[in-house]
Amino acid sequence: MTHVINQGMAMYWGTSRWSSMEIMASYSTLLSIPGLHLHPALRTLTKHQSAPQLAEAYSVARQFNQIPPICEQAEYHMFQREKVEVQLPELFHKIGVGAMTWSPLACGIISGKYDSGVPPYSRASLKGYQWLKDKILSEEGRRQQAKLKELQAIAERLGCTLPQLAIGTPWCLRNEGVSSVLLGASNTEQLMENIGAIQVLPKLSSSIVHEVDSILGNKPYSKKDYRS
Repeated sequence: MTHVINQGMAMYWGTSRWSSMEIMASYSTLLSIPGLHLHPALRTLTKHQSAPQLAEAYSVARQFNQIPPICEQAEYHMFQREKVEVQLPELFHKIGVGAMTWSPLACGIISGKYDSGVPPYSRASLKGYQWLKDKILSEEGRRQQAKLKELQAIAERLGCTLPQLAIGTPWCLRNEGVSSVLLGASNTEQLMENIGAIQVLPKLSSSIVHEVDSILGNKPYSKKDYRS
């Protein structure tokens, strides 16, 4: 990718849904670029998989004028938090790699439209989305909808919609490691509603966040403090 960027074919590059191991393996691809010479230290580091070694690989890449990925694109929403909140913070705090998150409404599951099943003309009713329909109608899907009904009450108390609450809470806009949130709105009305999440941010006090976390019951735990 260093060659591609230097030739003006791209401004930067990032990864999407990659594990630390896969990001590490990306450095191995640099070895195959004609005329591109890697320092022996970088060659060695690409053989390892741990996050600390990945951070070191970034340092070596910069030291020897190689261009590493600058972000990871990851799924991130109320029901998918582990990777962005536990695995990626080390990269963010140590080397500044941000997260470009997608599906903040979990393919529409968090929108509230599926609280009574799968309505006609919704995404889950379309051909090719049987996997989404099965997910919504599963036991786990029913538990999620029950939690969303509780969260709806919080949204009403704050004077916002459930999607705005979901986008604004810590797992999206308020997470310092998130560089951008890909909304995926399907029409202008949805887009304007989602953008309205910015106005909800000042209302999200620590007590509100704690209340939301208590309802979800899935806050990831990491014993490491990457800020020190």
